[in-house]
Amino acid sequence: MKNKLYTAIGLMSGTSMDGVDVSIIKSDGFNQFINVLDEYFEYNENLHQQLIEIRNLILSINDLKLYSSKLIDLEREITIFNSKIVSDIALRYQDEIDFVGFHGQTIFHSPTHKVSKQLGDGKLMSQLVRKKVIYDFRQEDMLNEGQGAPLTPIFHYLLSKNLNEKLQINYPICFLNIGGISNITKIINDDEKLEENLEAFDSGPGNCMIDEWVRKNSKNNFDHSGSIAKSGKINQLILNQAIDNFKIDSFDRSLDVKDFDISFLRGLSLEDGCATITNFTAYLIAKGIEHANGKNKKPLKFLVCGGGRKNNFLIQSIKDYLLHQKNISFNSIDDYDLDGDYIESQAFGYLAIRSFLKLPISYPRSTGCVVPTVGGKLIQNF
Repeated sequence: MKNKLYTAIGLMSGTSMDGVDVSIIKSDGFNQFINVLDEYFEYNENLHQQLIEIRNLILSINDLKLYSSKLIDLEREITIFNSKIVSDIALRYQDEIDFVGFHGQTIFHSPTHKVSKQLGDGKLMSQLVRKKVIYDFRQEDMLNEGQGAPLTPIFHYLLSKNLNEKLQINYPICFLNIGGISNITKIINDDEKLEENLEAFDSGPGNCMIDEWVRKNSKNNFDHSGSIAKSGKINQLILNQAIDNFKIDSFDRSLDVKDFDISFLRGLSLEDGCATITNFTAYLIAKGIEHANGKNKKPLKFLVCGGGRKNNFLIQSIKDYLLHQKNISFNSIDDYDLDGDYIESQAFGYLAIRSFLKLPISYPRSTGCVVPTVGGKLIQNF
């Protein structure tokens, strides 16, 4: 007998702060998954700039209090923006929406202080859209000694099972998500003992340093397809110094865009700086991949998702750093009929369903929490 299928909208706003990815999914919270719809809604320029500015102001936990009035106003604006999306989608989609998984817009993340602040008012959204809303997904994990991220690995596990059943992709399977921060999920096999089978960690910067360099030195917000980096020349001296000065000694700490600084590129041209910082990013991601590989001798397939998969210069640079790792292969997740732009929004729809069913969304070897943890707050404010 199959479990009941729930329908959820997942809303995800990434560290690029340029808009909202939206997905409708159906799932039982376990092994069944149907992707119904994916769409992207771009922030207007004013909202985008406000978010960039407030994130640059919030450098410590004390700044959350110092700028609380600005945060309240901006949170309301973000919530209304997301609520209009939900209402629009719900009008076009005839079936009942059971839950909205509302991630919100991250502006501060500090596992040390057990605080991860996402702008997004679940109570207000529930009132506006007249739906059950699940939000604040990270806090419970952090209270259980976890890092609050990454949270998508349980969804990656579900995707791996579906891929294995349909296409016979052999385990172990890894997912490399290159968003603002890059993270890696390693699924050892399809065993449902997820405490042992699921590994995940943040592996370094993804797009965040590249995007910041491009924003500060041009009128663009990102390096489309890696074309700016490709037209530049890597400054090997600066690159080597950056590599020597920045070490990731362990992969048990969740990362934030504020952990990375682009000041070491000062004086370089737009193109040379972009080439150098993209190669630096590739180096750190490659180190994370080597960590995931460990002493594994089996073929290890990486499925690449997130916006960074479209940066051809970045992907090639990662591959160049891994030429000695003969057992590793890379494929865009799009090669398997999955849209790499919407994995995270689909995931937060799935996490909303699991949260409602009181099922764990994070595990000791994915976030470092001491016990498998049910996250998210359910709000019904109508």
